[in-house]
Amino acid sequence: MELETRPVTKADYDEIVRVIDRWWGGPTSALAHPVFFYELGRLARVVEVEEQMVGFLFGFITNEVPEGPVGYVHLIGIHPGFRRRGVARLLYTSFENDCRKEGARRLKAITTMGNEGSVRFHDALGWSKVEAEDYAGPGRQRIVFTKHLAER
Repeated sequence: MELETRPVTKADYDEIVRVIDRWWGGPTSALAHPVFFYELGRLARVVEVEEQMVGFLFGFITNEVPEGPVGYVHLIGIHPGFRRRGVARLLYTSFENDCRKEGARRLKAITTMGNEGSVRFHDALGWSKVEAEDYAGPGRQRIVFTKHLAER
């Protein structure tokens, strides 16, 4: 099975909003806020298999940090039947390549405490991590992942 990414369309966004709660196993559709499609969706990607969306990634580049542009992975979803088949890795690799082309010097992603699947995934891809107290407000600790991009 050869996998490829492509840009997210409006039809993809509508499908993401329909499936994300099921894919994530709980109410999380608020994370697929329309701003990540309409205003920040230029680098958003999907993966299809036989015309069925099996994964997506919402990410963007921010220039509002002193170290220069940072590629931020906001949200990723993989169809439960396609997990552990390289879909997430492909989406991350595609996003990383796009960010590098646009001059980003590092990548960043956030997860909640206890999300061991996310921790193992980012570890496997060579990301660094730190537990950040009060990251999302008082008493709301998060794990912050970063990856420095080597220039090519």
